[in-house]
Amino acid sequence: MEFTVAQIAGILGGEVKGDGSLKIRELAKIEEAREGGLSFLANPKYEKDIYTTQASAVIVSRTFEPKTTVAATLIAVENPYTAFTQLLEEYHRQISFGKTGIEQPSYVANSATIGENIYRGAFSYIGENTFIGKQVKIHPQVYIGDKCRIGDFTIIQAGAKIYSNTIIGNHCVVQAGAVIGSEGFGFAPQPDGTYKPIPQVGNVILEDYVHVGANTTIDCATMGSTILRKGTKLDNLIQIAHNVELGKNTVIAAQAGVSGSTKLGDNCVLAGQVGVVGHITLAERTSVGAQSGVGKSVKTPGTAINGSPAFNYRDSLRSLAVFRKLPELERRLDEMEEKILNLPL
Repeated sequence: MEFTVAQIAGILGGEVKGDGSLKIRELAKIEEAREGGLSFLANPKYEKDIYTTQASAVIVSRTFEPKTTVAATLIAVENPYTAFTQLLEEYHRQISFGKTGIEQPSYVANSATIGENIYRGAFSYIGENTFIGKQVKIHPQVYIGDKCRIGDFTIIQAGAKIYSNTIIGNHCVVQAGAVIGSEGFGFAPQPDGTYKPIPQVGNVILEDYVHVGANTTIDCATMGSTILRKGTKLDNLIQIAHNVELGKNTVIAAQAGVSGSTKLGDNCVLAGQVGVVGHITLAERTSVGAQSGVGKSVKTPGTAINGSPAFNYRDSLRSLAVFRKLPELERRLDEMEEKILNLPL
C-alpha cells in the first residue's frame, strides 16, 4: 500500500509542512525509519531523533517548534500519538481484512451456511450445520467443527481449532494455535484408584469483541457453557477451564490459569502467571499481581491482591519488605539472646 503525505494528512486532519507529494509505504519508529517511512514524535525525549531520522514524514504536534533543520516533511496534528494510533488501526484493518476468496484445497460441509465476502485459507475445514457470518477471515489450517456459529468480522488465525457447538460473536480475534472447546478436565476417582472420565457435553461462548491469544486453550463446560463476556482479552498461553465465566472487559496476561467453575466479574485484571483455584468468585475490578495464587473468593469490588497465597496488595508488599529483612532480624535476635544469657546474675 502506498499513500502520499497529503492523503495521510487529509485522513488525520493535519497540516503538511513540506512536500505533500512524497510517497509513504510503511510506518516505523522514528529512530529506525527509512525513506518512504512515516513516524511520529509525541515524547519530548525523542526530539533529538527528528533531526536525524531517515523517515520521509513525521507526525508532530501543532505546537512543535524545531530547534534546527528537519529534513523530513512534517504533518502537524493536535495529538501525534492518537493520530499515529489511528493510522496503525487502519493499517491493521487493511492487513486483517484485505484477503478475500477461497484457497484450495479447503473443505466446507454442504449443510454449512457461509456469509458474504469471507476468506477461507488453504486446508481449512468447516463442519456440518455451522454458520459463518459476513467478512469472516478463516486462515489456513483452521478447523471449525459441527454446529458452530461464527459472528461477523471475526478473524481466526492459522491453525486455530474450534470444537463443535462453539459460539463466537462479532469482531472477535482468535490467534494462531488457540484451541476453543476442548474437553474440560473432569475425572471421577474410583475405589480401585483409577479415574473415570466425565463426559464434557457443554460448549464455549465468546461474546462480541473477545480476543484470544496464541496457543491459549478454553475448555468446554461439563454441562452448560464456558463463557467469555463482551470485550474480554486473553494473552497467549492461557488456560481457561470448564464452566469458567469471565466478566466483560476482563484482561488476563500470559501463562495464567483459571480453574473450573470460577467466575470473574467485569473489568478484572490478572497479571502474568496467576493461578486461580476452582469454584470461587472474584468481584468486579479485582486486580491480581503477577505469579499470585488465588485460593479464595474476593467479595469487595476493586480489590487489589498479590502473593501466593494472594492477599491484600499493600499488605503483601509490607510483608515482602519484612521477609527481606529476616536474615538481619535473625542476626540481631541472636545477638540479643547472647547478651541476655551473659547478663550477670
